[in-house]
Amino acid sequence: MSSKASKILKTTAAVAGASLAGVAAHDVTQKKHSIIRNFPVLGWARFGFELIRPEIRQYFFESNRDGRPFSRDTRSMVYEYAKGYSGQKAFGTEQDVSAVGFDIVRHTMAPVPMMEEEPRQRLGGPNCTQPYDISLFNIASMSFGALSANAVLAMNKGAAMGGFVQETGEGGISPYHLKYGADLIWEFGSGYFGCRDEQGNFNPEMFAEKAKTPEVKGILLKLSQGAKPGLGGMLPGDKVTEEIAKIRHIPVGKDMPSPPAHSAFSNPLELMQFIGQLRELSGGKPIGIKFCVGSEIEVLSLCKAMLETGISPDWITVDGAEGGTGAAPIEFTDYVGQPLTNGLIMVQNALVGSGLRDKVSLCAAGKITGGADVVRRMALGADFTVSARGMMMATGCVQAQKCHTNECPTGVATQNKWLQRGIDVDDKGARVRNYHFGVMHSAMRILASMGLEDFRDLGPEHVFHRVDSTHSLSYRRLYDWLEPGQLLEGTAPEPWDEWWERADPSTFVVIHSKHQRS
Repeated sequence: MSSKASKILKTTAAVAGASLAGVAAHDVTQKKHSIIRNFPVLGWARFGFELIRPEIRQYFFESNRDGRPFSRDTRSMVYEYAKGYSGQKAFGTEQDVSAVGFDIVRHTMAPVPMMEEEPRQRLGGPNCTQPYDISLFNIASMSFGALSANAVLAMNKGAAMGGFVQETGEGGISPYHLKYGADLIWEFGSGYFGCRDEQGNFNPEMFAEKAKTPEVKGILLKLSQGAKPGLGGMLPGDKVTEEIAKIRHIPVGKDMPSPPAHSAFSNPLELMQFIGQLRELSGGKPIGIKFCVGSEIEVLSLCKAMLETGISPDWITVDGAEGGTGAAPIEFTDYVGQPLTNGLIMVQNALVGSGLRDKVSLCAAGKITGGADVVRRMALGADFTVSARGMMMATGCVQAQKCHTNECPTGVATQNKWLQRGIDVDDKGARVRNYHFGVMHSAMRILASMGLEDFRDLGPEHVFHRVDSTHSLSYRRLYDWLEPGQLLEGTAPEPWDEWWERADPSTFVVIHSKHQRS
């Protein structure tokens, strides 16, 4: 080695040594991190490994049945459908079919031919003058801002190609929701984005103008979201670009809250009056409401308000607590709200028992990704379904769970222009369409294997739930199922009669006492 090279090497080593000594000196004197204080320099490796832990686990250690919220098998099924493949697998199931909580659908020894065309569900009660026939599987509410422009465009194109609905999310109707002419359900919540005045209250004139957009086939009023029920939100000012401000009708660069509760109504009776106002302002289009079930008595209060006012929503979307979100406090996602199964059965029974089921359709939302999910949810009362994360995966999402960081690696949930360019709208639009087709083809094929020719023939007796390692019971036996009008006749079983008596259409507040069941 030449003397010059040796000198450079010694200088480099000296600089490196001095740098490490400086880091070590910093580490042993800082007070924020115990591990770094006790193990200077080496302690930083912990943070490096922690940073790449999710990727290491997902790509090297996760089994086909592992992974939350969606297993690798479920993700692979979505990707296969999206690519136009059949979603088949060799050698047998990897599911533990004896595990408590596992659901199966009942087939028959006399299957029927699979229906040739996808059926649709009519949205529109007695007061709706512009009813709409919706697909049984659609794109759930996701806003531009939470999703990138290219992701919204790809979903819009896929929905237009496949003839199903794209819900806008409460961020309002963006140009990307209108680009390819797909049918839309316009959702808004307590922030009234896209139909608000300068004080943040509901603006009837602005609503009426946008509700009459030809692509808008219905309006969905969000009361709560499954992943964070009862919680408002805050859109940070640094995310309020000129484009988003224009779409949402809010000031550029200013923090913008979504209150936990609506200002346009304060009790179930006022909610029904508001629904009536929305229907009139929209020219008679279907009006839905979305919520995650909390209290049974609250749901029954809504039913009493419908009966008292003669006004009812055209559909109710029941959002399960297992539903997704861009970001929410972890204790809300983990512990607040009823799961979809419980909430769906509760609302189904409430509508049937109060004699309102023929006026109000039911939509199920929450971890619906495949045809079996559609069948199971419709057996428990749903008339149609929506999926958000399934559609995100069809658009390219890899469950990186970085939606709230603006660093989504696939460009689906980010406003970073470089990252979202990874989404080719034409390619991913076709995949969204293929995914919808694959799910519905699977659902119709399962229905035929059950010997049924119509999804409306499904009932809780068609799905079995594993209750222990040796027994399964149908949902018909697991839950009470009310007969039409039982609550009105006073013949409902306990505790339904007590809940009905306590339900008050003049308030959302449910007063519990230690002597009363809820």
